[in-house]
Amino acid sequence: MDHLDIMLQNTSAWLKNVDEQAGIVISSRIRLARNLADFPFSVRMSDSDRSTTVTRLNQIIKDCPACQHFHSFSMEELDEPDRLFLMERHLISRELAEGKGARGVLISPDEEFSIMINEEDHLRIQVVKSGFNLEAAWEDADALDDQIESRAVYAWHPELGYLTACPTNVGTGMRVSLMMHLPALKMTRQFVRMHQSLQKISLTVRGLYGEGSQALGDFYQISNQTTLGMTEQDLLKQVIDVTNSVIGYETHARKHLLDTNKTQLLAEIDDSISFLRTAEVITLEETLRSLSLIRMGIQMNLIHNIPLSLVNTLSINAQPAHLERIFSGIFSSGDINIFRAQYLQKQMLQI
Repeated sequence: MDHLDIMLQNTSAWLKNVDEQAGIVISSRIRLARNLADFPFSVRMSDSDRSTTVTRLNQIIKDCPACQHFHSFSMEELDEPDRLFLMERHLISRELAEGKGARGVLISPDEEFSIMINEEDHLRIQVVKSGFNLEAAWEDADALDDQIESRAVYAWHPELGYLTACPTNVGTGMRVSLMMHLPALKMTRQFVRMHQSLQKISLTVRGLYGEGSQALGDFYQISNQTTLGMTEQDLLKQVIDVTNSVIGYETHARKHLLDTNKTQLLAEIDDSISFLRTAEVITLEETLRSLSLIRMGIQMNLIHNIPLSLVNTLSINAQPAHLERIFSGIFSSGDINIFRAQYLQKQMLQI
């Protein structure tokens, strides 16, 4: 059994929903962009530079006390489904999965920590916590960053702060983001207005896999756009304050649905459960749309026999690369939508 199979059998720590508001805020993420001072930025790196950077950073990171048990992956040694598998678990970005040349990632056993090497920057340090837990994610990311910085010299400017490949990351180099489940705002047609309000205060809303991706299953990533001219604490406070407001809007929208349209809502939830139990062919978009309604139903106490942990597992395992590992070789042997339906039926009929 390889390490990816072991990961498949375990639930990522950030999906365990220990936070009381985890029905709306799925996870909290801090990402730090860093570059080594003695190497050119990624767009100007030679193949030799890339290889040397991977070797050096792997050694530096493995020497850090916090990273003793991290597992290292070389992107060049993984095939496309395996890179997609890591992306589906939100451990690497699309850019790292689809990039060229020497690049890699180190991942903690619980999958809360991942450190990408030679993505857009030399280093992308990521910490993800379950639920609304940004301050704990920041504390862990900051501590790990300090350990790495004590062993490496970062590209840094006394006036600008940390220097990065993309100007929008210069300064703190920090992205503060939350994965949020906002189906009621979508159903009550309030989402567009909220989205526009966030843009006015330099926050961005992205889809399930970040930049350029769709908001499948009513999952959205909300994060800061500005890193220059603000401290890490400023950024945290801004995103925390906005998130509390969004939670309030979504909670109010869910109450409105219950008060005005409970019968139809219950019917749609029942239809979603039935669909997952009986469909013979089902797309990922259909799966996540159905699971979105079920998740909301659980959080609104309309469903009592389906655990939220199962919904989390199905949301991850119904993705293409996860199904590839569950069924072995389906990319070349048939219609993945048929295999997805078989998997979902088996899991849902056990309830």
